[in-house]
Amino acid sequence: MGVKLLVGLVWLLSWLPFRVISGLGWLLGSLIYLLPTSRRHIGDVNLRLCLPELDDAARRRLLRRHFVAMVQMLLEYGYGWFASRERLKRLMRIEGLEHLKALEGRNVILMMPHFTGLDLAGLRISLETPLVSIYSVQKDPWLDAFFRAKRLRFGTGIIFARQQGTRPTLRALKDGYRLYYLPDQDFGHRDSVFVPFFGVPAATIGGLSRMAAVTRAMVLPCYPRREADGYTLVIEPPLADFPTNDLVADATRMNAVIESQVRRQLHQYFWLHKRFKSRPPGDADFYAR
Repeated sequence: MGVKLLVGLVWLLSWLPFRVISGLGWLLGSLIYLLPTSRRHIGDVNLRLCLPELDDAARRRLLRRHFVAMVQMLLEYGYGWFASRERLKRLMRIEGLEHLKALEGRNVILMMPHFTGLDLAGLRISLETPLVSIYSVQKDPWLDAFFRAKRLRFGTGIIFARQQGTRPTLRALKDGYRLYYLPDQDFGHRDSVFVPFFGVPAATIGGLSRMAAVTRAMVLPCYPRREADGYTLVIEPPLADFPTNDLVADATRMNAVIESQVRRQLHQYFWLHKRFKSRPPGDADFYAR
C-alpha cells in the first residue's frame, strides 16, 4: 500500500468517534500480538527485565494490552493530522496546566517520556504555549514534508531535525519557546551514562540536565493518560533543585520520575523499543535469541 493511500486511510479514520477507534485498536492489536514478531520478543524481554515480580501469564496480558494501546495510537494519528482545534481540545484534556502558567516568562522544558498519545499531547499543549521540539527525519521526502506540515499546521511551534544538533533548539528555548523533550530512549553510548531504569542499568542521555543548566529552564514532567473517551495530559509540578552539578545524579532522578509515571499506566509505555540495547562493557545482549 502506497504512502499516500495510507494517509488517505488515516484521514477516513479521523472521522470516526474515539470509542470506535478504541474498539478497532483492541481488535487489531489483539490479533497482531499473536504474531511471533521481533517487536513482541523485545517487549517480552523488556517486561521480564523491568517487572520481574509479574508471572508469565501477567506479563503476557500486559504485553497484549500494550499492543492494543500501540495500535490505537496509530489509528489515532488522523486526529493529530486533521482534527480541528476544538476537537483536539476535547480529545486531549489538560490536568495541571496551572504549573505551566505559573512559569510565564521563564524558560521551560516539558519532559515527555515515550507514552502512547505523546504526539497528540504535543500538538495539544502547543495550543497553550509556543513549542519547540526535535524530530527524526523520514527517509521518504514526501512523508517527511507531510509530517513536518502536520506538526506545524496550527502555527504554534517550530521543529528541528535531530541532525541539526541542539544549538537551534537552545536558541528557540531562550527566545520564549517551551521545549517538548523526549529523553528516555537508548541513543547509544555517546553522551550517555548508565543509570538504573526499573533497576536495570540503562544508557541514559544527559541532555535534559545539560539544556536546563545552559538555559536555566524549569523542568516540568508530563505524560498523556489514555481514558475511555479521550486523553488527559498530566503536567506535574516543576522538579525542585534540578539540575545539579552531577550528571549521573540528574539522569538517575530523571529515570526515577519516568518510572513512577510508567507504573501508573504500565500498558501505555513504549515497551517495544530496545531500551537496554547499549550495555556496559562485558554485559551480554539482552535481546539476542
